[in-house]
Amino acid sequence: MAKTEKRKKTTRLPRQIALAVQAAGDKKATDIVVLDLRKAAGFTDYFVICSGSNSRQIRAIADSVVDALGAEGEKPAHVEGNDRSEWILLDYFDFIVHVFAPETRTFYALERLWGNAEQVPAAEESA
Repeated sequence: MAKTEKRKKTTRLPRQIALAVQAAGDKKATDIVVLDLRKAAGFTDYFVICSGSNSRQIRAIADSVVDALGAEGEKPAHVEGNDRSEWILLDYFDFIVHVFAPETRTFYALERLWGNAEQVPAAEESA
């Protein structure tokens, strides 16, 4: 590698976030995105954002994340949205998992709202 070339910086996700991404992927979540908010916000370090095609799949994705992290001794501090299943939020303090219906995700557009956050490739972590 020449001195003028720079290596591409790769962000290694914490284990719990990688597990959440894997669990969501196992239930066929779509458009999985991880936002690194450490430089952009003070209330959490990461967002894991994904979509499910219907309310049953959205609940299954959220349950899969809770189960996978629960097996590691992690429990969400707060859960919202289980009753309507258009947007389920799992708050783990250091990161928050958002599971959206496609229309709801488009409406709230968290990726655009937190546009100054670094997007971390989630596909590599779930492989």
